[in-house]
Amino acid sequence: MQNNNQPVVKLICKPENLLKTIYTACRTCYSADSPVNIYENATDEEKMLKLIERVISSGHYSTIEHIQVTFAISNISRACTHQLVRHRHMSFSQKSQRYVKEKGQFDYLTPPTIEKNPELLKKYNEFMELTSKFYVEMTEAGIPAEDARFILPNAAASSIVASLNLRELIHLANIRLCTRAQDEIRLMVRKMCDELTKEEPWLKKYLLPKCEKLGYCDEDKCCGRKQKKEEFLGALKV
Repeated sequence: MQNNNQPVVKLICKPENLLKTIYTACRTCYSADSPVNIYENATDEEKMLKLIERVISSGHYSTIEHIQVTFAISNISRACTHQLVRHRHMSFSQKSQRYVKEKGQFDYLTPPTIEKNPELLKKYNEFMELTSKFYVEMTEAGIPAEDARFILPNAAASSIVASLNLRELIHLANIRLCTRAQDEIRLMVRKMCDELTKEEPWLKKYLLPKCEKLGYCDEDKCCGRKQKKEEFLGALKV
């Protein structure tokens, strides 16, 4: 059946001492002390944040690759997961259309642009119903789910467990929070970031669209929120 188009996202795993772990990695690079001593003696949060900010702003991103986070995500379309799994340095476990047989009308997502058009929305829902009926007809006739799934659309709802390190999450946010990203994946990534920053609010300054970080837009097509890269650099030369 048609879903409410709201991804369900839950942070299910992260390091207990995330800040201290990153600080230990950063401090180890500049200290004769052992990492164990650095970790055990790290108590000043302001001091830790100051060093981490300096290291990250210098582009030393390996220090944040030690942080692995895991999200449980559901009520997203296969179109959305196909975009997500293109990202590097991530691990995925996704609901299988081969082993999980649909029984009755499968859940599906509807893009906002279609929802706004009553006539097309009616046809869209009718198409999903017909697709579901044919899928059930095939499986009841003995066609394996792994073959019947060939007719299931990108709109079919899915669920996935996704793990990634903090460096990749920042990259994911920089790319997918852009206003030119598709609505569904932008909303999903926003929820992923919000889940983590509820527990680690200091990360908010990093989990944002890349134009906010750069101060300009380097995309071929620009939404207009920031100056194009050429305009920004040109203004600096004046």
